[in-house]
Amino acid sequence: MSVPDSTLSSDPEGSTPEAKRPSRGRSAAVIVCLVLAALLTTPAAIAYWGQRTLNDTTRYVNTVGPLVNSPEVQNAIATKVTDTIQDQVDIEALLNDVFAGVITDRPRLQRLVGPLSGAINSLIDRQVREFIASDAFADLWTAANTRAQQTLQRVLKGDQSGAVSLQGEQIVLDVSQVIDQVKQRLIDRGLTILQNVPVPDVDKQIVLVEAPQVKQLRTIYAFANPVAQWLIVVVALLYLLALVLSRRRPRTTVIIGALLAGNALLIALALTIGRQLFIDALAGTTFGPASAVFYDQLLSYLERGREVFFRLGLVIVVIGWFAGPNKSGSAVRAAIRDGLEGVGGALADGPVGSAGRWVAANARWLRVAIGFLGAVVLLWGNNISTSRLFWSLALVALLLVVVQILVGAGRATTASRPVPPAEAEAVPGTVN
Repeated sequence: MSVPDSTLSSDPEGSTPEAKRPSRGRSAAVIVCLVLAALLTTPAAIAYWGQRTLNDTTRYVNTVGPLVNSPEVQNAIATKVTDTIQDQVDIEALLNDVFAGVITDRPRLQRLVGPLSGAINSLIDRQVREFIASDAFADLWTAANTRAQQTLQRVLKGDQSGAVSLQGEQIVLDVSQVIDQVKQRLIDRGLTILQNVPVPDVDKQIVLVEAPQVKQLRTIYAFANPVAQWLIVVVALLYLLALVLSRRRPRTTVIIGALLAGNALLIALALTIGRQLFIDALAGTTFGPASAVFYDQLLSYLERGREVFFRLGLVIVVIGWFAGPNKSGSAVRAAIRDGLEGVGGALADGPVGSAGRWVAANARWLRVAIGFLGAVVLLWGNNISTSRLFWSLALVALLLVVVQILVGAGRATTASRPVPPAEAEAVPGTVN
């Protein structure tokens, strides 16, 4: 009987165009998935941060709440409030008016007006700073920022109300509540001359940033907000689909890790450029000295996510190398596998061996489930951090070690089982 030439071909997929076409199709699909995922990773990360920060009140408050303890932010607000009060109240003129008759009779008392005016201004400044450093201001800050999540959305939607609002081409912070409470504290301490002093609305605001492009941002927000939450899931599915379709999965794993690390570096570049633009926009304003602290704190969650992306990318690169056909990776895998299965073989007696037989038969899907569990631990609660990455990797590594030990126990138990007589008779070459 003759053997067709095609069966002797060294090409495992056959030599006909029909046999090669599926391979080219899968390769093209893998490339498309990787390219799309690579292009969408950075936008997805930024969109997810923005969507979660703007739409989640708890996340927003937890993000900007610590700013109340920042000396730069406290100083910026204190300076604005103090200057506003002192601009509206000419202490020296008021003292001259109050002591006009006395000074006429005793001209030398005029010398006291300047020091008294300075002392009162110092009292105002001290009271402002004491209030801003107090728990009362911390409570006020927390309450204001609890509403800020809705306020920022109103800015993007065009609503002019709220503590943070759009005035023309400026985004401003309303500090009227702080001014009112400080005035009341000063009046309670006897500085009643402030009681009927009006403060214009324009002096109750701190310009955060000139924003001629806010109209464009509103358009982007209206389009992007509904999809921002799910874009990062789409990116993850693209990476997963590329890995599933790939015929050379270790190499694809290395590529995925490199893409994640590269996108992390791209996010870092975007954050650096954005930081400088934000600082430049506020330079020369009251809030200028606090701009860097404000920016860093507002984007702290995204920065932590970027660090995790980078470290996770490096870990995936190492995993891809470890799983690849290279001699070093194969040697390391064999050494670890043999060592762990040797430990399992020593524990093969009793219930460990019984559990091991089941694990050995289901090891593949158990490893997939462990990887999925690690991803859940990393992303649980939307609080990604380097420590969370470490513990999720440690959990995955520990569970994989346990699985491999049980696989060794199951194989040792199977190998040591006696062959039943019926099976022995069916084996050719056996002697009864």
